[in-house]
Amino acid sequence: MRQLSELDASFLYLESDTTPMHIGGIYLFDASGLSTPLAFSTFVAYLRSRLHVAPLFRQKLKEIPFRLGRPYWVDDADFSIERHLAYVNLGTHGKQSSLMSLASRILEEPLKRDRPLWHITFVDGFRIESPDGEKEGFALIVKLHHAAIDAFSGEEIMGKLLEYTPTPQPISAPRPWLPRQEPSEERVFLQAGANMLRTPMQLASLAFNAAEATTRGLIQKQLHRLPLPLPLFTAPQSPFNRQITANRQIVSSRLELSRLKAIKGTLGDVTLNDVVLGLCAETLSRYLATQNIRTETSLVAMTPISVRSSSLRRATGNQMSAMLLDLATAEPDPAARIRRIHRNAVDSEPYREAIAADRLTELLPSTLLALSARLYSELQVAQRYQPLFNVPITNVPGPQVPLYLQGARLVQQYNSAPLFDSLGLVVVAVSYQGQLTLNFTLCPDVVADCDLLPELVSRSLEAIEAAAAELGPEQGNEQPSTAQQTLTDELLGYLEKMVKGGLERFRR
Repeated sequence: MRQLSELDASFLYLESDTTPMHIGGIYLFDASGLSTPLAFSTFVAYLRSRLHVAPLFRQKLKEIPFRLGRPYWVDDADFSIERHLAYVNLGTHGKQSSLMSLASRILEEPLKRDRPLWHITFVDGFRIESPDGEKEGFALIVKLHHAAIDAFSGEEIMGKLLEYTPTPQPISAPRPWLPRQEPSEERVFLQAGANMLRTPMQLASLAFNAAEATTRGLIQKQLHRLPLPLPLFTAPQSPFNRQITANRQIVSSRLELSRLKAIKGTLGDVTLNDVVLGLCAETLSRYLATQNIRTETSLVAMTPISVRSSSLRRATGNQMSAMLLDLATAEPDPAARIRRIHRNAVDSEPYREAIAADRLTELLPSTLLALSARLYSELQVAQRYQPLFNVPITNVPGPQVPLYLQGARLVQQYNSAPLFDSLGLVVVAVSYQGQLTLNFTLCPDVVADCDLLPELVSRSLEAIEAAAAELGPEQGNEQPSTAQQTLTDELLGYLEKMVKGGLERFRR
């Protein structure tokens, strides 16, 4: 048995009918060079032969009785690949707009918990739009639960599933797989008891579970008088931070990666990731202007940092750290803003030494974490107080060489990320074969006029290129304020003290 980390489990606790917590991918393949169209049955055989690349494909959740601890990953003895696949034919004139509408509906549905947490829809009858006209193609709509992977490892898995040669390779027989016997309820119960003895704080989890109704009322009452250190909560109110609905939409913009690299070269001591963040900041600023919204302080992004290395790798789906980063949207010059974003990043401790994302959650017993997640949503905490951040932005480097599936070339990919209460917009940037795609996963009931975003991205890039050519050598390199440098560390320390103090009072 492999137990979920607190971070992985938190994605399960946050999930509801209106907030599915899976990562999505839409992969477009050019099949015009194939002698015969790729049949769905061939794809199933191909996928069956590659299930061994990742354990998550054949492992399901095993809950612990009475929620005495976090769930475990166990082998699914009843695994059937057919339960994870679907086939859709768009007809002879399937357009990209039809595909994206279909993908939005599919990605709105949560994954079923009684089986491994993934699903792939094979879309046939799809026409690839290219400068040379329409071409025959097909698409894959992929869902992988955030409890099992993060955006970085998700790209790795897709890279292992696909091929690096345009010549279709023979489909090999599936590797033998003997599932390990699912542990009994008694064994899981005893394992949970052993874990509680090793981690005394888990005893508080049992007590919280037994008194859940009382706790809910108590927390609800105390929220109104909670002495939050408001200076720490520097993110302004924005239209992105409102209660969401179940509706989802993916809006994307495709750019030449060389243009971003040219900006990086012009500005000097900045990273390509800084340029991507600056492009997002300029786009969001322009979007707010179209909505006649002005924020007094700069927008704050939550940017994941991958900490998956030989020293930090553990048996968990999410090997990430998180950093709160001032996007310097109060700076009017879009090129100087990129330098300021770089300065804000390198002066923050998580950039120099990644703070594991489960530093926040390792103090929280499982049931308390689940209860906190539900209360956060039900009591609309983020709408009563200033948000910690306005938008998550993830930049995932992808392969710069073409990928294939049985001879069909991957020409474009779009990626989505989970939304939850008060988080109506997430940005995922993915690079592939010299192109960068900015993917905006959003709730259209929260982010109005979202179809403006691709045009705003284009205008923002042009504005940054023009400003970078005129920027002085020191402009934007001013030292940021101390409050910005230590925001994440102060916040983490405050929450740790709050949790420790609360549990100490509970024990008394």
